[in-house]
Amino acid sequence: MNDRPKLSHASTDGFPMQGDRLTVGGIPLDRLAARVGQTPFYAYDRALLSQRVTELRTHLPPSISLHYAMKANPMPAVVDHMARIVDGIDVASGRELRVALDAGMDPDEISFAGPGKQAGELSQAIAAGVLINVESPTELATIARLAHESGRTARIAIRVNPDFELKSSGMRMGGGPKQFGIDAESLAELLPTIVHPLVFEGFHIFSGSQNLKAESIIDAQTKALDLAATLATHAPGPVRMLNIGGGFGIPYFPGEGRFDLAAVGAHLHALVERARTLLPEAELVVELGRYLVGEAGVYVSRVVDRKVSRGQVFLVTDGGLHHHLSASGNFGQVIRKNYPVAIGTRGEHGEREIASVVGPLCTPLDLLADRMELARADIGDLVVVFQSGAYGLTASPGHFLSHPPAVEVLV
Repeated sequence: MNDRPKLSHASTDGFPMQGDRLTVGGIPLDRLAARVGQTPFYAYDRALLSQRVTELRTHLPPSISLHYAMKANPMPAVVDHMARIVDGIDVASGRELRVALDAGMDPDEISFAGPGKQAGELSQAIAAGVLINVESPTELATIARLAHESGRTARIAIRVNPDFELKSSGMRMGGGPKQFGIDAESLAELLPTIVHPLVFEGFHIFSGSQNLKAESIIDAQTKALDLAATLATHAPGPVRMLNIGGGFGIPYFPGEGRFDLAAVGAHLHALVERARTLLPEAELVVELGRYLVGEAGVYVSRVVDRKVSRGQVFLVTDGGLHHHLSASGNFGQVIRKNYPVAIGTRGEHGEREIASVVGPLCTPLDLLADRMELARADIGDLVVVFQSGAYGLTASPGHFLSHPPAVEVLV
């Protein structure tokens, strides 16, 4: 067994220290906790959200539409803020659709993706006038029936399951047998059947997520455009929208470098020029979730017990995997790795120790930091998990063991 400590690699970029207190949105952490009124909580920094969008605008071609995949973080206040600074929002349920509409996003700029959409959700989408990304022939037929019965038209795009994968992707969503989209090779037969009351607008080709390799993203984007151009020859009308997905990753673990946005931006400038020839009426969409919000959030819990078991220090907190499943390593990690973690109420230059941070749940899976080098903490100190702006609270089993829920704030 390897008993070497897992060194803390927490970066306070965006969350600077004031004395011995980490700050969020300029607010010292202990003061923010008092303002929130409880721990655990998630805090998201609106300035960091805006900063990331500005960074993207700097590198991407002006003609590229930037969409927010709100499944990454559907907190209404976050969605409201994002709706003001992005060009569109992608939703994955009827409830998310209501949040996006409440945020004031133009229905023309909302798309609805995901397998297994219920008839009620599809009726919502048709009535709202949003774009439905069709995931199967059965769903296509259901949309046509519902639109006919309501006397409305239904805006649709075909979500394509391509014959390629996003290489080196943390989560592959295209290539091979998938529950997502319609296999590319079957579309030559299906596309000509799309008639009124369906209004064909284009294609959604999303092949994977959480990728740190620019060359993999560039390869997938190139293939997506080529595939869309081929499929367009069978389409019932011009392609007015091509969603080439996203997949831009953020670093979580030691040794991971930052995503080369400049390289992808340069490629997209060239891709836009090719698209003008291949698909002259198409708006190109880049859809991002984690990359937009992941680094703008922290998860904060309080140390409620400090114990030593056979020489190992355990900091027991009031939060854990029921609020932050991904930080516990139980949300897709094959070999568990620590998220960046810090003691937010202790300076970086005081006494250090090797400690594990665990939650209150009666399971050994409830582990937020495994033998990391941290500032020495006592009962009452606040533990901060960085990179927590995406796939946090709503991606976690909040009712597990019936502990109190965490809250979310935007500062």
